[in-house]
Amino acid sequence: QKKKLLEELGENRLPYVTPADADFHQLWKDKYSKLIFGKSDTVPEELHQMVQEGFLTLRKHDCFFQDLVRIKGKDFVTPVSRILIGNPGCTYKYLNTRLFTVPWPTEGYDINYCSPQIQDACKALIRLNDYLHIEAVKALQGQNLFETRETKDTTVIDREQNFATSLTEKGSISKDQSSCCVPEDDYISLKNRTSYNLTLLNYMDPLQMLYLKQEPYFGMGSMAVSWHHDENLVERSTVAVYSYSCEGSAVEESHEQKLKGRDPAVWHVGLKVAWDIETPGLAIPLHQGDFYLMLDDLNMTHQHCVLAGFSPRFSSTHRVADCSRGTLEYIFGQCELALQNLQTDSDSKALSLKSLETAVVKQVEEIHNEVEFEWLRQFWFQGKRYLKCTDWWLKPMAKLEEFWRKMEIMTSLVLSEIGKEEQIEEQRNETISCFLLVLTERQRLRKEWTAR
Repeated sequence: QKKKLLEELGENRLPYVTPADADFHQLWKDKYSKLIFGKSDTVPEELHQMVQEGFLTLRKHDCFFQDLVRIKGKDFVTPVSRILIGNPGCTYKYLNTRLFTVPWPTEGYDINYCSPQIQDACKALIRLNDYLHIEAVKALQGQNLFETRETKDTTVIDREQNFATSLTEKGSISKDQSSCCVPEDDYISLKNRTSYNLTLLNYMDPLQMLYLKQEPYFGMGSMAVSWHHDENLVERSTVAVYSYSCEGSAVEESHEQKLKGRDPAVWHVGLKVAWDIETPGLAIPLHQGDFYLMLDDLNMTHQHCVLAGFSPRFSSTHRVADCSRGTLEYIFGQCELALQNLQTDSDSKALSLKSLETAVVKQVEEIHNEVEFEWLRQFWFQGKRYLKCTDWWLKPMAKLEEFWRKMEIMTSLVLSEIGKEEQIEEQRNETISCFLLVLTERQRLRKEWTAR
């Protein structure tokens, strides 16, 4: 699609607008109304201070890392350095790379941080998470993007305030509190689409980068992050982004120039309607402490990019990650399911398989692959870096390795059973053909991971 679009454009560039243009607000209202922008002066000063100190602490402790990602079978190192912070045991996968959360302080979890400053930084980010959650709820209600069965009168405003207050007091919503203010179905819909379970933090100093891609469609200048949709999210969930650019003299000097289009010294978020060459794009400046929300289906219908300024910048991008297959709870459940097919003889302690049914063997071997390639290799391939923040993941990874070793034994048990002569030939052939598929895939992935 990209190639086709660029061929269609040829040497031309599409038009785009910034807040300095007369038609900016009309275009925003007509084509980009699900983008909500919050100026830094609307955010409590105390929160700015906590979060910005948190960013600088994580940077000082070398907790930001460039990721090795895989696009169309090739590996690339990201220009932006990142760290994932969020609910304990959560992961986030993008471009074939799984990131593991540095857990933020959570009741009921014993989290050992490498320093009290790192713990404070994680606390600041959970506070920011709660604040942006409230803002997202208000924005969805304000735009009626979330259906309510109640009459649209002052009850909506009261409910919003009650909702926000209860959130601030508790740090998260408990079911009893909010049910008095929000009808059950609406409450669930709101919670599912705005309860961020993690934040992906980004850091980049453009002046340290030897090369940055140029924005190809509109001529917006250097990009820190190319055009994309955020992936691995709960459908129609809100994405919230808090931006902190360490603005200094370079930015102020450039304001004196009267530029057509975007000011190259200032960081911007770029938006466009996906694969459309009719609608002009938007470039919105991001100053220290500004935030924006992408509501409802905006992340699906539109693409966004980040345009680099001159100064270093941090951002905290809060997401409702689709964790249906991405939590420790899930993968431990899968392991337990697979190991149900392994039994130990009470006298000889010898291990054997309960069933050689094709479906059972296939399920176990697929889980074996999932544990190895989606978890263990993903973790250890760049996982030692998490030790700069916390050792929280070491115990669960050791437990997963134990499960994996048992599954390796189960694989050899299948092989020896298939080799026995008393096997019925038809059943044996069926087991072999399904087993071989999974083993071939395992072999291919092991080679690929070794190369990575």
